[in-house]
Amino acid sequence: MRNALSTLSFWLVFMVSIPAAAQDNAGMPDEAAVQTALDEHPSVMAARARVEAARADARALQAGPHEVTLSGSFIRRDVDNEGRFNEYEATVMRPFRLPGKKRLDKKAGEYGLIAAENRAEDVKHQAATLLAQLWWGWLGSAEEARVDAQAVKNYEAMLASVTRRMQLRDAAQLDVDHAEAALGAARLAAEQSRGRTELGHARLAAQYPSLPLPVEAPQLPLPTVPEGGFAALRDLVIARSHEIAAADAEAARVNSLAERARRDRIADPSLGFRVFSERDGLEKGVGLIASIPLGGSHRSALADRAEREAQAVSAEAGAVRFDVQEMADTGLASADAAWRSWKRSREGMKAQVDGVTKMRRGYGLGAFDLSDLLLVERMTHDAFRSEVQARKDALLAITNLRIDSHTLWIGEDHQEAEQ
Repeated sequence: MRNALSTLSFWLVFMVSIPAAAQDNAGMPDEAAVQTALDEHPSVMAARARVEAARADARALQAGPHEVTLSGSFIRRDVDNEGRFNEYEATVMRPFRLPGKKRLDKKAGEYGLIAAENRAEDVKHQAATLLAQLWWGWLGSAEEARVDAQAVKNYEAMLASVTRRMQLRDAAQLDVDHAEAALGAARLAAEQSRGRTELGHARLAAQYPSLPLPVEAPQLPLPTVPEGGFAALRDLVIARSHEIAAADAEAARVNSLAERARRDRIADPSLGFRVFSERDGLEKGVGLIASIPLGGSHRSALADRAEREAQAVSAEAGAVRFDVQEMADTGLASADAAWRSWKRSREGMKAQVDGVTKMRRGYGLGAFDLSDLLLVERMTHDAFRSEVQARKDALLAITNLRIDSHTLWIGEDHQEAEQ
């Protein structure tokens, strides 16, 4: 019976079942399903609605705020010794934008639409990032649950072996107690990881109800370095950033409005014509009328405010560039560090499996106590859990870098964004 436990190599079998290689999109949901789920996310739908609102605003700015004003009056006059007379007048007036103002209004509307479109794409970007976080979190928890379930099987087999040895007077009751305690801790960890898996599934289903989810989470794949390496993706993060495009468009819009406010120091004139009839038509007339407000300190103050607002928005656009630069650099660093950490964790896991295999053989031969074996078993269990966590972190970091660079899920619009 001493060699019964040493012949068991549960962790080795479990390690062999881990994928040896993976493609870039391995383990991810279907591309078409992801696009549908992102487009139907409430935040994306709201952003799309704001694009249509910006489109309507652009049409309004191009048409201008001025409208035809029709005014009139009818008077019945009673004059002593002359009688009663019907009199009326009607006036039609319309303000007209001075040269250059219409062009600036049109530019402001166009830039506002461009900014809204890029903000909408950035909202989709954020929805994709959240989807990646929830997806890999779910798969990572499910993989931890598989590791914990395997640990339970290992401890159950160990308890059966130790119990059998106690019955043969080859082990003490204390050894059985220790094996039972280790099994209890393993079962607790398995229940906790199973709960996290169910929670991850629920969060995905709540945030993306149109995304079809399998009953069981797919196996967590091995991460791979994208073609061209991480540095190439980092450069694309900046080149294809919707945040920068939106900030630049907003700065251009506000600058157009500032120039418009400067030109508005000279108010738009109003032109029209007037017709009237007095004393039952004895006096009639038709004439042209014109009016122009005389701007003063109020219009000057509005122009100064618009100028300062344009300066502020331009500075904020520069800050956005800093933020995107930071995001690109940290994304590169995170992906590279997570990838290297996972490689080290996998190497450590393999070494731990070799160690526990030798420990089991030594315990079967009576060279080690059960406490020594339990310690190494726990270390092996921790090594597998650490590898799963590192694998999930690497997959998430690489996926985030691919999303930020518009090479995954939101890459169909990058050429338009660059233009």
